[in-house]
Amino acid sequence: MSEPQVTIVVSPRERFSCTQASLESIYENTQIPFKLVYVDGGSPAKIKRYLEEQAQEKQFQLIRTEHYLSPNKARNLGLAQVNTEYVVFIDNDVVVTPGWLQQLVKCAEETNATIVSPLICQGEPVHEEVHCAGGESGVKIETKGDRTRRRIIEKIYKQGRKVADVRPQLQRQQTGLAEFHCMMVRTAIFEKVGMLDEALLNTKEHVDFCMTVMEAGGNVYLEPDSLVTYVPGPPLELTDIPFYMLRWSDAWELASLHRLRDKWNLTEDEYFKNRYNGLGWRRKMTIIKPFSQKISKMVLKRPSKKVEELLVNIDKTLNKYLTDRYARKQPLVEQSQTPQLLQQKTPTTV
Repeated sequence: MSEPQVTIVVSPRERFSCTQASLESIYENTQIPFKLVYVDGGSPAKIKRYLEEQAQEKQFQLIRTEHYLSPNKARNLGLAQVNTEYVVFIDNDVVVTPGWLQQLVKCAEETNATIVSPLICQGEPVHEEVHCAGGESGVKIETKGDRTRRRIIEKIYKQGRKVADVRPQLQRQQTGLAEFHCMMVRTAIFEKVGMLDEALLNTKEHVDFCMTVMEAGGNVYLEPDSLVTYVPGPPLELTDIPFYMLRWSDAWELASLHRLRDKWNLTEDEYFKNRYNGLGWRRKMTIIKPFSQKISKMVLKRPSKKVEELLVNIDKTLNKYLTDRYARKQPLVEQSQTPQLLQQKTPTTV
């Protein structure tokens, strides 16, 4: 077998309960040689045991921390172990289709692409609804009189469309946006741009990375012959909720937006104001609304906006407490708990 060109780095997105389905899909549907580094940031005991068993069986490298990780922190832990020509960043709630990786590599080899994105789908049934088919990212400079505004550009193509409807029109092409649900990157670019920005704790890190790569002279391609799906909640398992609440906390999102604004010298316009006003929307949709509907149905026998509003207020208070608690503990964690390389043998090639 030839030496692998690619290392797959799997990292936590927002929950752990899709771990087995995602990992199994990678091994079942990847026909070319690869290395795999799995970053496990504080998963519950059942998932921890499963990953340890799989690392022993399949001989991949498992990096474990006993605390939760922000996405770019987790990706950087994996990236530090990569010595292949390409790295694939993929979230732990993504399932792939046969030939997905081969097509990404083929695209990079034939186009000299820096980043290659598959056609990314969303939800279940898998591989049926488009999440991202490329897009746009950048900074738009607008001048009016003596006032100049720098505005963020982020546009995702074909989101919400049925794959069957759009696939015949899609072809390999240069684009302006890829998402960290799954993207392949030529590792040489990191010598120019450095590691991923860990100050972006939970949002827009893909926009920042694509902009950084293109500013450094790199490019982004869409390869629709590679197809993957990310499977979000709800429902969440109970063991998913603490990580989900931290991952999508108000504090992390606010810090990320401020970092994006300051890093790219962006004007704090309607885009940012709308994001500030919408803090916590993911928790509301994924945790609060389902819980509110369940309580209302059981107790009041009808939907109740007041129950939902009460739960939103409780969530805001609890979320702040959890985030503050994590922030107080984190400096001690970083000093006392370095990531544990649970499996350091050379990963088996497929």
